[in-house]
Parts: sequence; C-alpha cells; structure tokens
Amino acid sequence: MILSFHPIIVGDENRLCAGRDPNEEDQAAIKRAKIVILPQGCKESLYTMAVENCDRVFPDYHARFRFPGKVGQIRLFQETGAPHPRTFAYDSLEAFMHIHKAEPTLPLRFPTVFKLNWGGEGSSVYLLQNHDDVAFALAKAQACQDTGQKGFLFQEHIETQGRSLRVAAINETLVTYWRVAPENAGFGVSMAHGARVDQKSYPELMKKGEQAVRDLCRKTGINLAGFDLIFDLDSPDPTPQFLEVNYFFGRRGLGGSEQYYILLHEGIKAWLEKQL
Repeated sequence: MILSFHPIIVGDENRLCAGRDPNEEDQAAIKRAKIVILPQGCKESLYTMAVENCDRVFPDYHARFRFPGKVGQIRLFQETGAPHPRTFAYDSLEAFMHIHKAEPTLPLRFPTVFKLNWGGEGSSVYLLQNHDDVAFALAKAQACQDTGQKGFLFQEHIETQGRSLRVAAINETLVTYWRVAPENAGFGVSMAHGARVDQKSYPELMKKGEQAVRDLCRKTGINLAGFDLIFDLDSPDPTPQFLEVNYFFGRRGLGGSEQYYILLHEGIKAWLEKQL
C-alpha cells in the first residue's frame, strides 16, 4: 500500500498533515503502508514518524533535518568533502565573540560574504567591504537572535560575473540552468531580483556542476532539492563550489509549476519502480 501525504501525488491512501504535527491516525496509516510519499514542506515530526515506521519514504530528508539552515549545510559540505567557498560558521553571536574576543575581526579578507542562518532569495545575504560593514552584520545577527533565529556565517567572496548555477535534483533527474543577474544589479543573483535563466552558456561547467551534485546526492541520499553552485570565472579552470541546498526551490527555471509537477510525478514513478 502506498500512502501519500502529498496533496498532488495520489496513493492508495491519501492524508494531509499541513499545518499540524502528525497524530496517532497518521502513525497507524504509516505502519500499514509499504511506501510513504511526503510533501516538500513536511515537518520534521512527520518525517521522523515516517522513517521510524516505514522502510521506504520519499523524499529522503535525512540531511535536511540533520544539517538545518545555512550553518548546517556548511557542516554537511565539510563532512562530505563537497567543495565550497572557505567559510566560518557560528551557532550564535556568543560563539563568535568567544572565538574572536572583543575585536570583531574576521579570518577572511574583504570583501567577504555574510549570511544569516535563515532566509531565501538573497534576503539575508550581504557583501561586506570593511569593518563598519562587519559591525552592521553583527547587529543583524543580534536582531535575528533576539527573535530566536540563531546562527550566521562569513564566507569567502568569489567573483562569479553575476552567475550562479542551479541544479534541481528530482530523484535521479537533474535540471540545470544558470541564473544571471541583470547588469549593474550589485551583489547577489536571485530570480526574485530580476535574474534571467540561461540554459546554454558554459556547457562544460554545467556538466561539472551536475557531477558534483550527483556525488553529493550519492553520499547523502538527497533526492529532492535545488543546489546552488558558483564558479570562479576568472580562473583558467573553474571548479564548482557549493553554496546552498534548497529543499524548497523555485520553479521558473524548470518551466513553471505545471512542468515541475510533471517532473515530480516522473521522478516518483521511477523511484517507485525500484522499490516495488
């Protein structure tokens, strides 16, 4: 029996758990099931209940919940040996001050990138040019920490010429494209801030990015996520560098929601064929 908690994917039995934690009825249904399909936005409580009571669950969110946020993802890259820009991550402002004492100095040269632990579409990412910018960044970290959202990182700045590579992994299918920032757009590449999709430039680098994603998926089990990578385009031999893993990812570069759900149905069908 296939049990689906996904509002679009139809199983032999269908349940919705949106906006709530799973209950005893959900647990009983999971125990009856041979396969469980979860939505992208499932809570950790539902994922934990599913994997504790069923051997075959899609998607695999083990890495998502073990390595939460941008700080957690850096630790995922470090643990798996995935290439990424040189990064220093901190669980809290207190952890940063304990290491750096009273002087808010950084182990990286300017310019450097500052990221809060949470936030998407570049909303919590800043390019720091000097020590005044560092003070601004730490004030941002304090303000977020006051709301209960701890964690931040400082990361080596790499010149990407306004390009970042998105590789969307849907089971074993990869959809790859560049996001290209408008001219004079400043720092950052985001579809929300006018970036365009480019599916043709630098095909050899796209292949390198795809191979890096396949390697990371093989090591972690991740089978539904959007990976962001960058390349130092000033280098004679650019190599992919992981920035983030997005378990909620935009669909414009995939052709819109309708095309995404076609890919998702096909990906789950292929995954099911290996399970049954």
